[in-house]
Order: sequence, then structure tokens, then C-alpha cells
Amino acid sequence: MSIVTVQLGQCGNQIGHEVFNAICSDVRGTHGLCSKKENESYRDACKERFFSEEESEVPVARAVLVDMEPKVISQTLSIAARSGYWKYDDRSHFCQKQGSGNNWANGYSVHGPRHKEIIMNLVQKEAEKCDRLGGFFTIMSMAGGTGSGLGAFVTQCLRDTFPTSFILNHVIWPYGTGEVIVQNYNSVLTLSHLYQSSDALLVHENDVIHKICAQLMNIKQISFRDVNQVIAHQLGSVFQPTYTAESGLHYSRNLLGDLMETLVPHPEFKMLGLRNIPQMPENSLAYSTFSWPGLIKHLRQMLIANAKMEEGIDWQVRPPCLGSSVPSSHSTNKPPHFNTSVANLVILRGKDMHSVDLGSFRDPSLYTSWLNPQDAFNVWKTPRAFNKYEKSASLVSNSQFLLKPLDNVVRKAWNMFASKAYIHQYTKFGIEEEDFLDSFTALEQVISSYTIL
Repeated sequence: MSIVTVQLGQCGNQIGHEVFNAICSDVRGTHGLCSKKENESYRDACKERFFSEEESEVPVARAVLVDMEPKVISQTLSIAARSGYWKYDDRSHFCQKQGSGNNWANGYSVHGPRHKEIIMNLVQKEAEKCDRLGGFFTIMSMAGGTGSGLGAFVTQCLRDTFPTSFILNHVIWPYGTGEVIVQNYNSVLTLSHLYQSSDALLVHENDVIHKICAQLMNIKQISFRDVNQVIAHQLGSVFQPTYTAESGLHYSRNLLGDLMETLVPHPEFKMLGLRNIPQMPENSLAYSTFSWPGLIKHLRQMLIANAKMEEGIDWQVRPPCLGSSVPSSHSTNKPPHFNTSVANLVILRGKDMHSVDLGSFRDPSLYTSWLNPQDAFNVWKTPRAFNKYEKSASLVSNSQFLLKPLDNVVRKAWNMFASKAYIHQYTKFGIEEEDFLDSFTALEQVISSYTIL
């Protein structure tokens, strides 16, 4: 089944390009540990999922590019075409001459309705190229104008137009120190609207990725491209083909459906986080060896201690003891800093992955009490290594990982709202105070639901 990617705004288009680059780079590599047949079936599964073939035989990304300014899209199309390995369809993009000025309301209430027909026609054409449509993957910033406002509007249109298709929104959480003064307003409005339209939100935090670049990748002067490449690597580690329990000897074909079935058992819980280990500079790989027990031990502790990368993990955090007089799902019985999960998915790539013991992830104390631990944990595998890493493990988690950042954003936005700061910038485009209040209410409910896991 094929996935149509919708790249929205500067952030979405730049990350989208790096994602296709990472996927294409991985597919082009041959892996001596795998048979020729294994490599071919992996390549075929990936191409069906993300690329269509044209007469030129250069794979064409199944993507629609949208921005209100032309510069980034023009650069993105050009760089992809020059690679010679893949390209975008020259007719699958839409841009204008004027951006949304970091104003969510401008993107959502003005640009969205004005350009809805053209954008959705492009999406429809891309969807019709798929023999079987598996759903949509949107990439967008949470804090800007075009990506967040127009992105929320387009996601709503996707839900209305394709009511039975899966929609996974990838959102970039803004730097905590602040990129724009109204970023917390934009974030609250974006999240509350996406929560209504999307099947799941996969979140990357800029601050975390920046730390990975500095501390794990040893990059001295970190650029947007460095950050985007780390994000793309992590996404590729999940999106590339794997074997699931249900798919047996064939690569799973319904990525988005499998993700939702595995990780989103209830519509109240849609926030997904992603961790991937190991991550290091390419020139260090040749001198590094990894054992599966070591990788799994680190990944599990990252989960329960809510560590976003393998450096600086708090090894003191332990799961709660089950069987005490207070129900384990009750927050008063949880150790401080313990990250409770709704559901987890571990993805193993590389040699000897069949021998890996994942019993520690099946521990019932890791999960909320209303879901059977057998249903709460899943594993996907492939013997094929990913992007030059002999062994790698990814964790996609539906857990309390985002509670603190979400609570901070809502609190800061509410403090501004209470003093009526900058509200006029939104009301002039049709977003009323009532809309803000609805968004605050929706996110307070999300916070409450995750808090009492």
C-alpha cells in the first residue's frame, strides 16, 4: 500500500526532502548480510510505499508540496532532481508569493479556504496514482503560519475527503526558548485541531534533536539541515519495510494501518514519540560495535525514564511494584519521573535480530492497567540493516513523554490569552476568543487523560 506525503510550509518541505533522501539512500545500499532476494523484496516494498516509477526510471516521490512562498519549494524540487536518484513530480506542488507571517489564523482561515480546491486536486491526483492507498503522512511545523495553520486546515480537508484513510501528522515542536512571540498560541490551535482530524500525531521536539546533533553527532555549528537529517533518519528507521507478526514471511504492506492498530488503541491517546539508537557520526560507525542486549537495555531505560536520547539517561528510575494496595494505574503509586505507556512498538533492524530478548518491554508495570500488556507491546523486525548501522533499534511510544512540554505550552499560551496579548492578530482573520477557549479545553482534556494513566 502506498503513502502520500503532504509537505506543508518551509519546515515540512525541508524535512520531507530529507526523509525521501534517507529512504532512497537506504534502498540504494546493498547489504551483504542479506540475500539478493531479501534486498530486492525490501527495495520493492519501499518503492511501492513511497515512490512511483515514470518513463525516465527515476523514482518519483509520492508527495504534494505546499507553501505560501516559492523559494523553499523551488530549492527542494531542484536539489531532489539533481541527485539523479529520485525526484518530485514537477506538477505536484503549490505555492504563492506571500507567506502567512507566522499567523496561524492567516494560514487556517484565509490561505486554506482560498486555495483548498487547488491543493486538494493535487492530493487527489497523487492518491489516484496509487494502486492501493494506505493513507497520508503530513509534515509540518507546529509554531509557524503556513505549516501550522494551513496544515491544520489541509488535515481537516483530508479527513473530510478521505474519511476511511489513515492520517499520520508529523509535527515539529518549537524550541522552548521561543522562535516567534505567538508560537504558543499557534501550537495550542494546531494541536487541538489536529487532534480532531488525525489518527495520530508523531512529535519531534527541536530542543531534543538539537541536543542529539551536539552531543551524539558531534556537530559544532548546527544547521537546520543537520537537525532535519537526524529527524529523517529516525523517521526512516520506522517507515522502511519490516516483518510484523501478522505479515509472516512477507514485508508488511499497510504501514499506517499497522502503526495505528499497534499504538493507538483509544482515540483519546494519539501522541506518539520516537527514539532511535544508536545515533552517531558516520565516520565513527566503522570503529563501533553494538550488542542487542546493550541496545535493548538502553532503549527500555530511555522509555521508562523519559530520556529522549541515550546520553544522560537516569538509571535510578524504576517501574512501580505491582500488587500493592494502591492500583498501579493510580498516579500516587508511580515513582517520580516514571513514564507510563499506553502502547509501545520496538523495531529491530540488522543481523541476529531474531535472537533478541524483549521480555523487559512486556513487563505489565510499564503500561496502563486498562490494556492487556500482550496488546500493549509489539515488535517489528528485519535482518536488513538500516543506513549503514549494522544493528539499530527504534521505539515508537504512546506514553506520557510529552506531558511536561504540552503543559508548558498550554500554560504560557493561557497566560498570554488572559492578558489579551496579540489576540487582535487572530480575530482580524476570523479566529475568535471562543475558538481559543475551545482549543484550551480540548488540550486540558488531553493533559488530564495522559496524567492519570
